[in-house]
Amino acid sequence: MADVGRARGAWVRAWRSPAARRFRRHPGSWVGGGIVLLLVLVAAFAPHLADRPPNQQNLRARLQPPSVEQPFGTDEFGRSVYSRVLHGARLSLLTGLVPVALALALGSAIGLVAGYFRGRLDAMLMRAMDVLLAFPSLLLALAVVGTLGPGIGNAVIAIAIVNVPQYARIVRSVVLGAREEEYVQAARALGAGDTRVMWFHVAPNALGPVVVQATLGIGFAILAIAGLSFLGLGVQPPVSDWGEMLARGRRFLPGATWLMVFPGLAVSLTVLGFNLLGDALRDALDPRA
Repeated sequence: MADVGRARGAWVRAWRSPAARRFRRHPGSWVGGGIVLLLVLVAAFAPHLADRPPNQQNLRARLQPPSVEQPFGTDEFGRSVYSRVLHGARLSLLTGLVPVALALALGSAIGLVAGYFRGRLDAMLMRAMDVLLAFPSLLLALAVVGTLGPGIGNAVIAIAIVNVPQYARIVRSVVLGAREEEYVQAARALGAGDTRVMWFHVAPNALGPVVVQATLGIGFAILAIAGLSFLGLGVQPPVSDWGEMLARGRRFLPGATWLMVFPGLAVSLTVLGFNLLGDALRDALDPRA
């Protein structure tokens, strides 16, 4: 019971903190949070919300415009665009979270080691990050996918590699300042090893900036995966994916505009939601606020 009480007290203090109050007052937190929550609910309950399976074909009803029976119309195979958009939310959410998680883990480790030990190791790791930053993000992702081959797994790896330098530089900049703080020096004086000092005393200082970057990075990852799928290098048919739906729908323009309107709106709203949520977190965690 004591542990439960302490945990409850910690949550109450966090909820009443100045950063939490700034986050709740930010308009983007409610709009962005609402869009992200809607995306999660759609992804979780897509089979129950959809009118039929996403790959169920009906050639007699191909390229039907939106109607009461087909809210988003049908594609060239008579498949429900509404069902495919709903099921595409699952894959889009997954392809947004996984590459960001991979880039966050690898980039944070690189930045932590480089900033803490400095010297030649820092110079070597940061020059490697500079090489990755020298290429435009989408061009580098295309090069990686072109080398590994098309597919959702390789697209996720490509987007993760593109994002690694951002997290490495953010963590390194925070670690360079935190390693000289008095509490870190005190931990060393008490006999704490480098590993313990890095992970338990230095690394927590980078949590705020990294969380903000990760939230913004999810929107970029979703957009990048959709772009790779649009080019035929990401998700492969017949899997329901918004980028793949856009690629197929462009062949039927200008007649069947609904084939691109609804997947495009889904991508735009999702990226907007994560960007608004990231902006709210950035303003709430800003120490100058």
